[in-house]
Amino acid sequence: MKQRAAQRSKSEEERIALLQGTLDLLILRTLRFGPAHGHAIVKAIESGSDDVLLVEQGSLYPALHRIEERGWIASYWGVSDANRKAKFYKLTAAGRKQLASEESRWSELVNAVGRVLRTE
Repeated sequence: MKQRAAQRSKSEEERIALLQGTLDLLILRTLRFGPAHGHAIVKAIESGSDDVLLVEQGSLYPALHRIEERGWIASYWGVSDANRKAKFYKLTAAGRKQLASEESRWSELVNAVGRVLRTE
């Protein structure tokens, strides 16, 4: 019984890590085009996915803090288009390197899933 619970915990952790990693990739990709504040990042992801991917603030800000702690982005305070004080995020050199790595891994994953789906 304990082993099953441990397996479920590990499986759940892996699922969460995959989802977090995917959101991290989307954020890094969005910031490749220049600095942005949280709301602009969400809108870019949503519009870039034709509103298929909807990012909640409860997911966005923990992800921004997590990747900032890793040194992939840096933040600073500025003024938004709506003339409001906002925290902006920008990609760092380490973030550009991480983005390239994550895009490569994502491409491999998509290709692998595609091969499985095409198998008869």
